[in-house]
Amino acid sequence: MLRLNVNGRQYEVEADEAMPLLWLLRDLLNLTGTKYGCGIAQCGACTVLLDGEAVRSCSLPAGAVGEAKIVTIEGLHAAAAHPVQRAWAEIDVPQCGYCQSGQILAAAALLAQKPDPSDAEIDEAITNICRCGTYPRIRRAVHRAAELAAK
Repeated sequence: MLRLNVNGRQYEVEADEAMPLLWLLRDLLNLTGTKYGCGIAQCGACTVLLDGEAVRSCSLPAGAVGEAKIVTIEGLHAAAAHPVQRAWAEIDVPQCGYCQSGQILAAAALLAQKPDPSDAEIDEAITNICRCGTYPRIRRAVHRAAELAAK
């Protein structure tokens, strides 16, 4: 039995400790906003926050989470009003949208550490892959989210 804190809620889940967190979230908790991309922690579609740090959930065994607080895209803000979510909509970042939940969570983690990052800091911190190539809009949206958070 695994005990997890996901989006501020406590769960007890019958799962193998070796099960990747991604599959526990998607298949057992029905939190499908976290996406499967590559399965080897390279693309970032599976990014979630673990105690505020962006982590790739496809390669993280659920049993390794312990008492850490997990935040998925569903838990970032109930009304999608987090500054990053608002900036994403304002800048119209997504094209296909598949990678966006991971991008948004990576951006939220970055802004929690660096409230006004440079382009270089954004590029260094957000290594998620976007097949549509929306990287210039992602950078603009991170800067806009920083502005919104500062208000």
